[in-house]
Amino acid sequence: MKRSTVSLGLLICLSLLIAHSHASAQLALTRKAPRGEPLEKYDNPPAPPRKIETSPRMISQFGVFTSYQANVDANGNNIIGDAANECTISVDPTDGNKMTIGWRQFNDVTSNFRQGGWGNTTDGGVHWTFPGVLQDNVFRSDPVTQSDEIGNFFYLSLQSNVNQSFFCDDLWRSTNGGQSWVERSPDQGAGGGDKQWLTIDKTGGPGHGFQYQADDGINCDNNFFVEFQRSTDGGVTWQSPIEIPQEPVYGTLDVDTNGNVFVGGEGNTFYCVRSSNAQIGGQTPTFDQVTPVNLGGDLGGGGINGVGLTGMLFLAVDRSGGSTNNNVYMLASVIPPGRNTTDVMFARSTDDGLTFSAPRRINDDPVNPSKWHWFGTFAVAPNGRLDAVWYDTRNAANNTDSQLFYSFSTDAGVTWAPNVAVSNSFNPFEGYPNQQKIGDYITIVSDNTGGDVAYSATFNFNPNRGQHEEDVYHVRVFPGGQGATPTPTPTASPSATPTPTSTPTPTVTPPPTATPTATPTATATATATPRPTPTPRSVPTPRGRPTPRPRP
Repeated sequence: MKRSTVSLGLLICLSLLIAHSHASAQLALTRKAPRGEPLEKYDNPPAPPRKIETSPRMISQFGVFTSYQANVDANGNNIIGDAANECTISVDPTDGNKMTIGWRQFNDVTSNFRQGGWGNTTDGGVHWTFPGVLQDNVFRSDPVTQSDEIGNFFYLSLQSNVNQSFFCDDLWRSTNGGQSWVERSPDQGAGGGDKQWLTIDKTGGPGHGFQYQADDGINCDNNFFVEFQRSTDGGVTWQSPIEIPQEPVYGTLDVDTNGNVFVGGEGNTFYCVRSSNAQIGGQTPTFDQVTPVNLGGDLGGGGINGVGLTGMLFLAVDRSGGSTNNNVYMLASVIPPGRNTTDVMFARSTDDGLTFSAPRRINDDPVNPSKWHWFGTFAVAPNGRLDAVWYDTRNAANNTDSQLFYSFSTDAGVTWAPNVAVSNSFNPFEGYPNQQKIGDYITIVSDNTGGDVAYSATFNFNPNRGQHEEDVYHVRVFPGGQGATPTPTPTASPSATPTPTSTPTPTVTPPPTATPTATPTATATATATPRPTPTPRSVPTPRGRPTPRPRP
């Protein structure tokens, strides 16, 4: 009898332990972002050639916000069976209707082999062209795009090989709005390494036009230290790498109006590192200021993003010329102490990066250890407004379906506008290209009236696999959309019956006044009915932007 009682007790305890394990299994996968190991791995050869099937491109409407698919074929159609993620956007400052997005392109989800994909638009993001990849059948990842002040676009791309014998960067330039690219440096000629980032000096000082990059230590010269590199000739040649103090990784760079270069990232804590003389071409750059920054947690990996990061550290400088000029801002999705999920946290410096404020939580929902606020990123507008976007699961009963959320600040980050959802909900676990993540970051570029966002989502449905696909989208966010959160219409992705062909199926794009009706396909998540162009209406019904879109 005693043995039965003990056995029963053990059985109950075991059952509770298993139940708890199942309930928290996803949270247990979260870990501090790894260091000293390559995040990119050449683990699959290119997929064999296949017949291409297409469906109508996705246009996903959510209240006043419209997301347009960017990775479309030559006829503007969605390509069934491919994947695209990890997207960076750049905008021509002389003509805001011209933009380019770089992304990791997977031609077939059966292979994790990825290439340097990109798209461009000339009408403010309503229609996109996907001309192809930087180099056919060359393994490329970690796309970073930037623009200079006259509208040239630059694309920094990580290259490796099947033996992973190198992790080197190449820099490409486009002088025609992202329609085509020319490699500035020879293959592997831009140095750098894994999880690199790029910035350009757009000031009128001695460093005007200089380009700067930093990597995470898995790099081209195999020295395994976190390094900084500079190009003084537009990316054609790159000077020898220099070790960055405290080795901050998974971050970005920016330049203030005085030409000082700031590097942000995470070492044993977050750091803001400054070089005042990198702008002097005849001098070897040195770092004269190293400031630890408290962001209320650590960068994470795993969890909701499988083998990927749950966010990077983004650093940006205010160059508005006003009272907030040269403020330095840092934002990241971090794992707070005692948590397995993430919050979007922000800190600012008003003294040229010497000191930083206490961390501030940007997502304004009640603290809930089951909710994720991941892939946080932001940008500073020319007038000093801050725009932040991130993926958010606050509205998901399963705590994983995600929406893109937005907030802004007009007082240098002291206060933030109420958070607003700007996209329909999507399942981030579907459409994996034989790799369990939806990239490692998303990006935004801001102007005086709003921000242009490039993000990945799984709105399109692949009938061949019975699941949604990872695609790249552009959405315009702006102050003024902070009304009541709209209820998404549970409408399926457009899915005209695919026709196998050897080339993408030619489809005539309907005129702007036509609205195609898609054949509904039942899905588990709410996605939007496609429209070729937005129809101007009054708020809160969907409202389009004028084309061309004026920019201050």
